[in-house]
Amino acid sequence: MDRMKIRFDVIGQLGSMRRYARALTRDATDAEDLVHDALVRAYERRETFRQGSSLRAWLLSVLHNSFIDRARSRRAEAARVVQSGYIAETRMEPPQDHVVRLAQVREAFLDLPEEQRSALHLVAVEGLSYEQASSALGVPLGTLMSRIGRARASLRDMEDNAAGQAKGCLRIVGGRDERDS
Repeated sequence: MDRMKIRFDVIGQLGSMRRYARALTRDATDAEDLVHDALVRAYERRETFRQGSSLRAWLLSVLHNSFIDRARSRRAEAARVVQSGYIAETRMEPPQDHVVRLAQVREAFLDLPEEQRSALHLVAVEGLSYEQASSALGVPLGTLMSRIGRARASLRDMEDNAAGQAKGCLRIVGGRDERDS
């Protein structure tokens, strides 16, 4: 088939691209802008797509590279991230336990360093194989596995700390706690 006649069906990949962009940028508006930029770049460079390879992995790689390029060219990103943190602190979470727990996990995920967050997102959320994620990020397989391991360890530490704090803050009302003995 002539390379100029290859059809790109990216509609089915938009969900993955949006989720990954959201994990990278931490902002819905920036994520949509990043997806748009990545789609334009993918269209312009469609001849670099190798027939028979994963369109999804290629698009996520283009998206990741677009993110890196934007970060290098706009150092104001750091100021926006700090500013979004102030805005996030002014809202109040609903009291339901599961909503609070999901918010804690989300915060812990977003607090991971970008390298760990993007590696874990591609494998755990997008379901890419380690090889595909390694290729999308442009890092060796061992580096990817190390980043994922560190990300998972950080999330486990957060879980252990949350469980320890929950035990220490519950007290028996109207009776005696074992610690009071």
